[in-house]
Amino acid sequence: MNQRQLTCIGCPMGCQLTATLEGGVVTAVTGNTCKRGDSYARKECVAPARTVTGTVRCSGGEAAVVSVRTAGEVPKEKVFQVAHALNTALARLPIAAGDVVIPDVCGTGVCVVATKSAK
Repeated sequence: MNQRQLTCIGCPMGCQLTATLEGGVVTAVTGNTCKRGDSYARKECVAPARTVTGTVRCSGGEAAVVSVRTAGEVPKEKVFQVAHALNTALARLPIAAGDVVIPDVCGTGVCVVATKSAK
């Protein structure tokens, strides 16, 4: 039996969670005051994932960069690869909020989308 201490980010409460793992499976979560804490701890211990935000350089218009984010969560171990992809990408202007800037970033199945329009 292994225990892992976490601070929940599922809601503003920031509960101090304790997840009990047996054989790579979460068997119990304590310390949560809402259901989000339980699901956060179970996911974080087994398959942690993050939303990545940043900017991508632009060409063909006035804006030098456009703000972007992943349309969903990417595996935590790929966050730095995704950040590198944002750093090396070049978006062609004009671009509208919600437009796909990088499809299937780093083979994650998640697209990078613009969060603002740029001309």
